[in-house]
Amino acid sequence: MKKILHLSLASLGLAAATAAQAQSSVTLYGLIDAGLMYTNNVSKSGTHGPLYQASSGNVNGSRWGLRGSEDLGGGLKAVFVLENGFNVQNGKLGQDSREFGRQAYVGLTSSQLGAVTVGRQYDSLVDFVAPLSATAGSFGDAGFAHPFDNDNLNHSLRMSNAVKYMSNDYSGFKFGTLYAFSNGSDFSENRAYSFGASYAMGPLTAAAGYLQTNGTNSTNTGGAIDVAESNSNGTGNFQVGADRTRIFGGALGYVFGPAQVGFVYTHSQYAGNDSFGLTNGTMRFDNYELNAKYLLTSAVSLGVADTFTDGHLSGATKFGQDPKFNQINAQAVYVFSKRTDVYAEAMYQHAIGNKIDAYINNSGGASSTANQVVGTVGIRTRF
Repeated sequence: MKKILHLSLASLGLAAATAAQAQSSVTLYGLIDAGLMYTNNVSKSGTHGPLYQASSGNVNGSRWGLRGSEDLGGGLKAVFVLENGFNVQNGKLGQDSREFGRQAYVGLTSSQLGAVTVGRQYDSLVDFVAPLSATAGSFGDAGFAHPFDNDNLNHSLRMSNAVKYMSNDYSGFKFGTLYAFSNGSDFSENRAYSFGASYAMGPLTAAAGYLQTNGTNSTNTGGAIDVAESNSNGTGNFQVGADRTRIFGGALGYVFGPAQVGFVYTHSQYAGNDSFGLTNGTMRFDNYELNAKYLLTSAVSLGVADTFTDGHLSGATKFGQDPKFNQINAQAVYVFSKRTDVYAEAMYQHAIGNKIDAYINNSGGASSTANQVVGTVGIRTRF
């Protein structure tokens, strides 16, 4: 009888432990992207010429993170994400040396009502529009960003102090919104808000999003957007120093067999920004992108994208002509396994306008001419 009782208690203990493990989980994950990059012309310290680099994050930023959830019952879960960015070539932290600079949030998800999360997060343009663009993490990402990442589809800037709601999937329809606090005595200085939605019906997906920041030219560095982070990235600098930033984007994607095509339009407007020689003026960019991917075999995929960026300046003192850019991108990926692949990319940008130099995102610097070419090869592994 004692043996039966002991066995029963042991079985109950094992079952309880198994149930507890099933109800909550913590996952360690990451991605490491390392490679070699050639840029035909980079202007630095008064000199210019080709640049050869051992690089980190040619396509995807290297990162590691912790993702967890706890089942609270009744379809309710507590969730969190802590995600660190780093440079694999020198081991340094990314995102202005933050420990968890890519993402850091905690919240609740409901099987009926959606998710509410609080912390450092992505805006709605990144959530809804970017996945249909060549800036998607599953496509060209960093190198394929629109000039200066003027529409933030490549998430040069994350939103700190953010409260975010993301709906469930309702027969293909999803929507979300975000508000990022200034955390300052002036409620309007360095704050941001965003909203977006997407709808998937069979092979067709449509998405739209909006982002607005106010007062990022203030001295409040603890608000929604960190000035130091943008400057350290070398991209996204139009998001700072602006009295007001407004960005709208829309995208369409269509999948047929092994191929997928997409069209993306974004409009970015900056007011009171000193970049490009502006003095209390406005700066607008309209980006038109066409992209396509094709799965050649189960292991080989090819991708191309072409983006035309039409810039308009009001109040410019440095340039006599509006800046325009055309960038053509190509990519080939060979997959060894679900975790590891190698890739090759080529990017060409032509700038149009008086004294406008070409600058491909993540290239190492601006060209001294209106043209710039970048070639990369690399390896990615995930865990």
